[in-house]
Amino acid sequence: MALVYDILLWFFVGVTVLATLLPFSRRAHGLIRSADFPRQQVLGLAVILIAVAWWFHPLYWRWIYGLMIACALVQLYYIGRYLPVGRRQSLRPRKHEVISEDRTVSLLAANVKKSNREYQPLIDLTRRAKPDILMALEVDQEWVDALDVLSDMYPHQRLRPLDTGYGMAVYSRLPLEDAEFREAVVDGVPSLRARVPLADGLAFRLYVVHPEPPVPFQDTEGRDAEMSSVAIEARDDPLPVIVSGDLNDVAWSITTQRFQQVSGLLDPRVGRGFYNTFSATMPWMRWPLDHLFHDAQFRLLDMRREVHIKSDHFPMYFKLLLTPVEAAETRPEDATKEDMVEIEDMIDREKNTKREAIGSNWEDED
Repeated sequence: MALVYDILLWFFVGVTVLATLLPFSRRAHGLIRSADFPRQQVLGLAVILIAVAWWFHPLYWRWIYGLMIACALVQLYYIGRYLPVGRRQSLRPRKHEVISEDRTVSLLAANVKKSNREYQPLIDLTRRAKPDILMALEVDQEWVDALDVLSDMYPHQRLRPLDTGYGMAVYSRLPLEDAEFREAVVDGVPSLRARVPLADGLAFRLYVVHPEPPVPFQDTEGRDAEMSSVAIEARDDPLPVIVSGDLNDVAWSITTQRFQQVSGLLDPRVGRGFYNTFSATMPWMRWPLDHLFHDAQFRLLDMRREVHIKSDHFPMYFKLLLTPVEAAETRPEDATKEDMVEIEDMIDREKNTKREAIGSNWEDED
């Protein structure tokens, strides 16, 4: 029996080591990039195995102890910056900055899950939270029809219902100027680009995105190229930028870190918490997938994970103040020339690849 316990223990040690090493590869493959996700869970498993090795002293327990401490430190290195003890990127308004309501914008990002037919929870949440902009993802025509009751709150709407899980509907109290849905990289995967005016001649650019998810037996270049393409646009945009949506990626991954390095946008989660949004139905497997990144001209007023709306994602609420001056406590590092060459090659490759978007038929039977 002791041998069985030892085998089981070493099995979990092996899983922990493999899950820690895989993300070091820069290869854009779903099996590798998916290992970016469960860093919190792998850290927890490493701590449990340290406790087991300390308590039971199995065969070669010192090796187990050392390997698990190393794995735990690696995981902490990647996710530690999101703990509410580290330095932040987004700033709160400074003392001399007046919080004027006509310079603020609130946004609610909600992946509704296409097959979810419980419309009322999102409607009730929207009426309670009163965001200036509601971004509903994975909407089909039935969802758009149901959300039409919000038209009294939102005179400006841009709707792209789809049966593939990539539908998108943006409802706004503020004008959405020059708004357009584009399939910038992958056919069938739209994103929205719009100019949003505020008071005193200030305005910002809004990008709403929902790239492909990573899957174990396919590369992630579609997702990675989509995010990188938006990052380049954000970097070159003369307006201050907000990028929001379900990125199908965690905040600490190579892909999202590179997105920040290229775009220069700030992550309000840094130094404040994980705000895990997926999976809403499996508490033991939750990651931050629904994001907002913003220009340094914005100050963070509020950020919170909202109530369950019967989807597999929790919605996220953000409220920002637009100022004329850039400021940040810390900023992302700049992308290297080598990174930019790799990114541009990847975008070109993916634009020339004709295929169906990943997951387009996942919910056809629902």
